[in-house]
Amino acid sequence: MSGSDDKGDRTLVAKLVLLTVGMFAFGYALVPLYDVFCEVTGIGDRTGVGSAATALPTAIDMDREIEVEFVASVNEGAPWEFRPSVSRMTVHPGKMYKTTFYARNTTDKGLVGQAVPSIAPGLATPYLQKTECFCFTEQRFDAGEGRDMPVVFFIDPELPDYLDTVTLSYTFFAQNRVATR
Repeated sequence: MSGSDDKGDRTLVAKLVLLTVGMFAFGYALVPLYDVFCEVTGIGDRTGVGSAATALPTAIDMDREIEVEFVASVNEGAPWEFRPSVSRMTVHPGKMYKTTFYARNTTDKGLVGQAVPSIAPGLATPYLQKTECFCFTEQRFDAGEGRDMPVVFFIDPELPDYLDTVTLSYTFFAQNRVATR
């Protein structure tokens, strides 16, 4: 009778190992799946469409002020320190502005990071135009390295009048590889 129990135990262990490997593979595949999802749906500004402003502003509306809030986040336990240099800015539609986000690799090895932007409310997305952004490319950091990363943007004067606050949020992810320079 112990022979059949051993066979049952081995079958259970094999199933658990396969389940663990499957879960790991699924977790590893989430980033490419997210990229495909964003490309198909246009969510998350990962499509490249509208990443950089296609037309610079022509008129500045000095009579109107918009609050732009800046938010930074990292996944829980991620090896980054990440924050905006200012939490909010009052801007005039059509005028170019520059701000920075600070990021620091808190590990003792080089890392590659990528920022994913999000704009709220969603209706404001086509009106916040970035002409320069650290989110356009991967960021390579040496061990312990920290630096300010620029964002140059403007709010299109065509932003609907009922929108007076726009939030630009970034989540900073560590890529699954070590940085080499």
